[in-house]
Amino acid sequence: MKRVLVVDDSALVRKVLCEEISKYSDFEVVGSAIDPYDAREKIYQLHPDIITLDLEMPRMDGLSFLARLMKFHPLPVVVVSSVALEGSKAAMDALQLGALEIVPKPGSQFSVPDVGRTLIHALRAAATVNIDKLKARHVFDQAPGPAALLFQTNHKVVAIGASTGGPQAIETVMREMPADAPGMIIVQHMPQTFTGAFAERLNKICRMQVREAQDLDDVTPGVALIAPGDKHMVLSRNGSRYQVRVKEGPRVHFQRPSVDVLFQSVAKNSGQNAVGVLLTGMGADGARGLMAMHDNGAHTIAQDEKSCVIFGMPKEAIVLGGVDQVLPLSQVGQAILARVSNSIESGDRR
Repeated sequence: MKRVLVVDDSALVRKVLCEEISKYSDFEVVGSAIDPYDAREKIYQLHPDIITLDLEMPRMDGLSFLARLMKFHPLPVVVVSSVALEGSKAAMDALQLGALEIVPKPGSQFSVPDVGRTLIHALRAAATVNIDKLKARHVFDQAPGPAALLFQTNHKVVAIGASTGGPQAIETVMREMPADAPGMIIVQHMPQTFTGAFAERLNKICRMQVREAQDLDDVTPGVALIAPGDKHMVLSRNGSRYQVRVKEGPRVHFQRPSVDVLFQSVAKNSGQNAVGVLLTGMGADGARGLMAMHDNGAHTIAQDEKSCVIFGMPKEAIVLGGVDQVLPLSQVGQAILARVSNSIESGDRR
C-alpha cells in the first residue's frame, strides 16, 4: 500500500481527492496540506510515497514548491490542477521540473468519477517509480545536437511512443534531431488539451518543426507530429506520400492516443522504411506494435531500464522479442540518426 499526501488549497478538492483515492486498496491517504509550507511539514511528519500537487496555491505556487522538492527531497508527484485544462505553460513547466503526470481537477468538463479513474492510473504509475531514477532525470546533456545530416527523402518515418516520464525523454531525443531529419510521428499519453502545449514547447527548443497533428497532415522531413490528446493517430499512404489520420476509436491499453495503434499502422504502411522507438512508460502499450514493426522490417529501439522513469512499456517489447537495440536515453537520438543515415547512404529506398 502506497502512502499519498494530497496538497491543495481548496478544502472541497482535498475532500474529493481523498475520497476517490481511498476507494482503492493499494493506496492510503496519510494526510492533506493546504499549501506548500504545510506540505513541507507533512512530508517530514508523514513520510508519503507519492504527492498530488495543485499548481495554484497561496504563499508559494506549486511550481516553486515542485522545484524545491525535486532538488532537496525528490518524490513522485502527480499534478492535479485546473490549468491542465488549458494546456498551459505552467503545466508544461511542471513536467519539466519533474512531475510525472498531469490530471485535471473535477469540474464542468470532467466528472469526479472520471478524474478519480485518471488519478488512480497516474498514482499507480507513480508508485512504480524508483526514487534514485527520479533524482537522475535532469542529468542528460542539454547541449545542441549534431549538425544537420542532410536527409533528403520522405520515404523514412520515425515513430516514437512514450507514457510516464515521456515528455522529458522525448525532449532529450528531439534535441538531437537536425532541422531536416526524417518525418517523425509521436504518441505521448497526455490529456486532451495538453498535447498542443507540449508540441509548442518542443517547437521552441528543437531544430525540427514540431506541431500537434491534424487529420491528413503529410509526414515530411523536418516536421514532427504529436498525436492530439483523446484521438488516435495512424500512418497512411497516399501514393508516394505518407500522411497521418487523426480519428476517434476505442481506447487501447486504456489509452487514446495509443502507441500500439500508431505502431501497427506504421508496420502496415511503412515496413522497412521506418524506425520505431519505445520510451519510458507504465504498462504494455506499444509492445505488440513495436513487434509488428520489427516483423515487417523496421529497425526498433527500446529505452533501457536504467534510464527509464518506468521500465514497463520497453520491458514488454523486449520480452516479446521485437527490439533490435536497447539503449540508454542519451544514445537513442544518435541511434535514430545513424540508422536513417546508413539507410540513405546505402541506397535503401524500400
